[in-house]
Amino acid sequence: MKVKICGLKTPSDIDFCVRANADFIGLVFFDKSPRHLTLAEALKLSQYYTNTYTNSNLKKVALCVNPSNTELDQIIGSSKADYLQLHGTESPARVEDIRQKYGIPTIKAIRVENELDVKASQKYKSYTDWLLFDAAYSAHLAPGGHGKSFNWSLLSDFDSEVPWMLAGGLRPDNVAIAISETKPYAVDVSSGVEIEIGVKDPLLISAFVESAKMS
Repeated sequence: MKVKICGLKTPSDIDFCVRANADFIGLVFFDKSPRHLTLAEALKLSQYYTNTYTNSNLKKVALCVNPSNTELDQIIGSSKADYLQLHGTESPARVEDIRQKYGIPTIKAIRVENELDVKASQKYKSYTDWLLFDAAYSAHLAPGGHGKSFNWSLLSDFDSEVPWMLAGGLRPDNVAIAISETKPYAVDVSSGVEIEIGVKDPLLISAFVESAKMS
C-alpha cells in the first residue's frame, strides 16, 4: 500500500514523511488553501529534499486547481514535481494535454457525492496515470484537506484499469477500515495527520503510514 502525505509546509514535514516511509508528498498550489505554497516556498522545500535525501525514492506531487500553462510552468519550475495532481474541473482532454505537454505523470482528482461520480471517473482512464477519489466540497471551500469523508461503499466494487488513491477524512484510526472496504492502490491524507490546520504531527504521520502499510 502506497501512502501520500499532502499539504507539506516545512522542511521538518519532509523529514517526518521520509522517516515514516511515505511514498508521496503533496505540495499545494491553490491560494484558497491554508496549505498553499508560494513559488519561493516550494523551491526551498524542493531544494531541501533534493539536497538532504539523495537516495530517497519519495515522489513530489504538485496539487493544482484548473491551472493555466503559465501557472504550470512556474509550479513545475519551483517544485520539480514528479507528479501533477489536478484537483479542479479539468476535462479529460485538458488532462491529456497537460500530460503530453509536460511529460509528467498526472493524478486526476474526482469529487465523490454518489455512484454517478465514480462511474464518470472512467472517462479519464485513458488520459491520466492515477485517479484520486476525494469527498465533494462546497464552492466556498478549498478542494481537499478539510477532513470530510464520503461513503466508501461506493468504491467497494470499483474496478479500474488505472491505479487509484483514496482520500477524504482519513486518519490513523480509520485508514485500515477504509482500505479494507475499498482496496485502493494508495491512500492520501492531509488534515488527518495535523495537530492544527496546516501543522503536521510526526507521530500522527508515523501512525498513519504504519497502519496503512500493515493493512
